[in-house]
Amino acid sequence: MLIAEPAPGRSFRVVGSFSRVVRLGEGLSASGRLSEPAIRRAVNALKVCAGRLRGARVRNVRGVATEACRRAANGPAFLARVESETGLALEPITPDAEARLTLDGCTPLLDPAFPRVLLFDIGGGSTEVSWIAHERPGDRARILGTVSLPHGVVSFAERFGGDAVDPGAFAEMADIVHGLLEPFDATHDIGRAVAADEVQLIGTSRTVTTLAGVYLGLRRYARTRVDGLAMNFDDVARVSAQLADTDWQQRADNPCIGPQRADLVVAGCAILDAVCRRWPVGRLTVADRGIREGLLMGMIDGGDGRRPVGGG
Repeated sequence: MLIAEPAPGRSFRVVGSFSRVVRLGEGLSASGRLSEPAIRRAVNALKVCAGRLRGARVRNVRGVATEACRRAANGPAFLARVESETGLALEPITPDAEARLTLDGCTPLLDPAFPRVLLFDIGGGSTEVSWIAHERPGDRARILGTVSLPHGVVSFAERFGGDAVDPGAFAEMADIVHGLLEPFDATHDIGRAVAADEVQLIGTSRTVTTLAGVYLGLRRYARTRVDGLAMNFDDVARVSAQLADTDWQQRADNPCIGPQRADLVVAGCAILDAVCRRWPVGRLTVADRGIREGLLMGMIDGGDGRRPVGGG
């Protein structure tokens, strides 16, 4: 959750934030449903959000539900429960709308030197990739195509383990994603643009921000150090291999990972490895921003939003 106020120049200033790892998609790939423990975790976190919104006297609110709710058979029932117990009405959005919001949130990081952008988001139960045209500075970037892969850090960790992950399991995760990206690559002739050095690669996910924090050797995660950081692929591969060679406790002790994500980060590194192998751009731009910032930009531009829970 982000709470912000408008600032000059079509921007905003963040005045409050909250996040909590709830693993809403835990078990979804096996059952096709959101589990009761995951629902309780999510509802409890959203109750905190609702309380902070009331306390801050927020005037406009917009909340969205993404892949886990789209895929789950009980997704609509979950959203109804959220509204009943927290007062927050979450709007289920399509993959295309999710891609647009993510792109809007990452727009400040687009490099005008590159006419094409690959933007990816490694989630819990899925991985989203967008192919984007960014041909003239000042023009709104256009999404040329999107793909949603049914694999993310939670689903892979459930399948391959989240403690000491052996090299064979890491390679299998990466190969699965690499193969699934091939049709998208061929449809849009992305390889040709990569070979012509026309492509910027941007990653927005906890995986890439965690990797960046470890790369920088941060004793405490700092968004200002990570957001917009450029990492070359050699450093990405080195830090990924370093993390893959550790066990759960070693990762949990890292201040940029912690116990909540210690079982997930290696799966994320495997997915990232597949993206980098499929599209050897050579450099990754790290984005600690995405859907939430895109929502705020849309609300500033168009004033869309809802009254917060409890009024105000």
